[in-house]
Amino acid sequence: MLIPILIFDIALVAWSLHLMQESFQQQEFSLLLAGLLVSVSAGALMVVYFLMNHCMSSLAQMG
Repeated sequence: MLIPILIFDIALVAWSLHLMQESFQQQEFSLLLAGLLVSVSAGALMVVYFLMNHCMSSLAQMG
């Protein structure tokens, strides 16, 4: 199940880099902010995935 989430996460990072590049070319602060928010959400997605993976493996060992 890691592979689809990893591919989605890489796509989010690529999209955020594209947004940030466009923001520098157009001198648009809102695109820079959008790129920052997308990159933060990509990082949060990976953190939540690893936390849930650890939680589920702990629950499986208890039962």
